[in-house]
Amino acid sequence: MKKIAIIGYGGQGAWHAEHSIHSDVVSLAGIYDISAARCDAARGRGVRVYSSREELLSDPGVNIVVCATPNDSHKEIVISALRAGKHVICEKPVALSVPDFDDMCREAEAAGRLLTVHQNRRWDVDYLAMRSLLRTGEIGEAVNIESRIHGSRGIPSDWRCKAEHGGGMIYDWGVHLIDQILQLIPEKVTHIYCEMTHITTKEVDDGFNLHLTFESGKRATVEVGTYNFLPLPRFYMQATDGTAVIDDWQKNCRVARLTAWCERDVLPVQTAAGITKTMAPRDSLTLNTYECPRPTSDVHDFYRNFTSAIDGKCDMAIKPNEVRRVLSVIEAAIASGESKNAIFANI
Repeated sequence: MKKIAIIGYGGQGAWHAEHSIHSDVVSLAGIYDISAARCDAARGRGVRVYSSREELLSDPGVNIVVCATPNDSHKEIVISALRAGKHVICEKPVALSVPDFDDMCREAEAAGRLLTVHQNRRWDVDYLAMRSLLRTGEIGEAVNIESRIHGSRGIPSDWRCKAEHGGGMIYDWGVHLIDQILQLIPEKVTHIYCEMTHITTKEVDDGFNLHLTFESGKRATVEVGTYNFLPLPRFYMQATDGTAVIDDWQKNCRVARLTAWCERDVLPVQTAAGITKTMAPRDSLTLNTYECPRPTSDVHDFYRNFTSAIDGKCDMAIKPNEVRRVLSVIEAAIASGESKNAIFANI
């Protein structure tokens, strides 16, 4: 059993604390937060509170430190934990630039410790359903994937709406969705175009629409909106032998698999201003439609993997080179959004 200590006891810090209490591979040593109110909240839940970050880092019983603070503070905290001889789990985004992440990786290598990032959305069942479809090949290879998260409550009013803290939706939800897309299409990104929205705030992006083109010609759209009162589907995938859609993360994946291309007699469809054969719906002779069962998922697998990697039994699920690619795409997306130009890349 590895002992973890958490720096930052906000939403994600409390999430880690709760899950570590119920984990079969880690136990919670305690937390530290600069907020007295959050420290009191932890004590109220029976969690040990360290008097300072230094006390936490000097505790010889702590094997893993979780950094769950605002984005702009990650680098300094992660490096101090690595230098204290701790393995580190950092909340996403691990850094606000590729050079900062490279510095953190060098520190991890020098310390002989592991650094990973909590890309927990790799355990979301909607993503796992799409990944399963691609791995089985039952609807062929992906041609285009659209991944969206739409909400209607605007950007959170805490530090996430402040540019100085690394706020904005690209760094908040975007880092998750980009990571998922790069796992689904494991090819180099060659073309990036991004438009950012500022409907509810001018300081940071409260949404964005990101278009990625890969070296084979495959395409992906990543979109986050916080002012959408009728959301578009969570996932939409066109593949060489079918189409798949997931309306939201509570729904099953709906699949239409092509069984034959040609139909002898296509009945035209009457539209408001004429008829069409081109857009006439297919029938059951050429199309098989069904729903996929929801995949099983256990978020504790993240901790199981990391502790096994510490013991040298496996590789980390969230690898530094994968994290670096996501940050590189984010940097290019922001540059595209600010310049209103497409970015040609080799990521």
